Amino acid sequence: MKKILVVGGNFAGSTAAMEIKRKLKDHVEVTLIDRNPDFIYVPSLIWVPIGRREVSEITVHRKEVLEKRGVNFILDTAVKVDTENNKVFTENGEYEYDQLVIATGPKVAFDAVPGLREHCMYIGTPNGAMQTRDKLEEFKENPGPIVIGATQGAGCMGAAYEFLFNLEKWLRDQGIRKKTELHWVTPEPFLGHFGIDGMPLGEAMLKKFMDMFHITYHTSVGVEKVTDSEVFLSDGTVIESKFKMLMPPFTGVDFVINSKGLEVGANGFIPTLPSYRHATLSNVWGAGLAVDVKPPFEQGAVPFSVPKTGYPSDVTGKIVAENIVKVLSGNTKLKEKPWGKIAGLCVMDAGEKEVLIVCDTLFKPRKFAVMVPNVLFDFFKVFLEKYFLWKLRRGLSYLP
Repeated sequence: MKKILVVGGNFAGSTAAMEIKRKLKDHVEVTLIDRNPDFIYVPSLIWVPIGRREVSEITVHRKEVLEKRGVNFILDTAVKVDTENNKVFTENGEYEYDQLVIATGPKVAFDAVPGLREHCMYIGTPNGAMQTRDKLEEFKENPGPIVIGATQGAGCMGAAYEFLFNLEKWLRDQGIRKKTELHWVTPEPFLGHFGIDGMPLGEAMLKKFMDMFHITYHTSVGVEKVTDSEVFLSDGTVIESKFKMLMPPFTGVDFVINSKGLEVGANGFIPTLPSYRHATLSNVWGAGLAVDVKPPFEQGAVPFSVPKTGYPSDVTGKIVAENIVKVLSGNTKLKEKPWGKIAGLCVMDAGEKEVLIVCDTLFKPRKFAVMVPNVLFDFFKVFLEKYFLWKLRRGLSYLP
């Protein structure tokens, strides 16, 4: 019986593990290792700071779902992999494998900017989202200028945009909007670049949003340092602020960086072929945010990265599962779909409003691309949340 080991259990990892087991059944033993007991629906973390969601509402316990589908779940922290002897070492043990899937997600580089860790909120984790909620409750009592955005090197601009507009509505709901100045800071050369070179009418639409909500925006800027009361930008601008949320860059996790046999680059992400097989290791695969994706556009004076979101992560998990099944069946013709060729399917929330973003490929050239605003309610954003949580709780990994 072949041993399949998956390290990392969110979108990509859980999908890959359950799909491999579903397709190969008793011919394989599938084990998933993750340091956290729960799956978190990360896209909804933007609502936790403003009290629209509780963390418990977007949490699914991994062990119950995975083991119901025949996947062993190990709650442990992976430390390194020995690719010559096909072993993964954790804090509490070691595990052999015939095929290894690395779906660890990223590490957040809080130290990329002086003062970022100490003085900025971060909404990308449950703890960070709850700390942001606490900070906003304090802010209500003594409001002032706010800075929201992303630092140089960041790739998760979409979530920051969403939080910006949700926060703006929250400020109005709390009756303190007129007591605040709201600043948007981004390394993008223009609004709505998103790390995918933009969408038709995207810049004009976001400019309209910024003007409508009276938000001052700063594009093509990096963040030099952050203090308790100020944000220093690379163009010399200094913004006073009493509340700050800036998305940092992502790097590879320690497990990947500490595993010399994986031959990762400076950013610590897994080098893969278009099949998501490791570039040089035939029995190692990358999926989701752990995969190295090169920006398809020329970098300006302020560098930034590409978005790695839930939908492409889910797709790469399925592709890895399909290709491992093929390899174990003796089929050498693998499915290939580079990250940039995956369809773009995203709903950007804008404070109980939304913008639907759909394109046939994430990166240009594209055959079609469209942004459709929905100014009545964020119906599709809520629907996607309910659908993914419903699908995950039932272990229906084969569904789109």
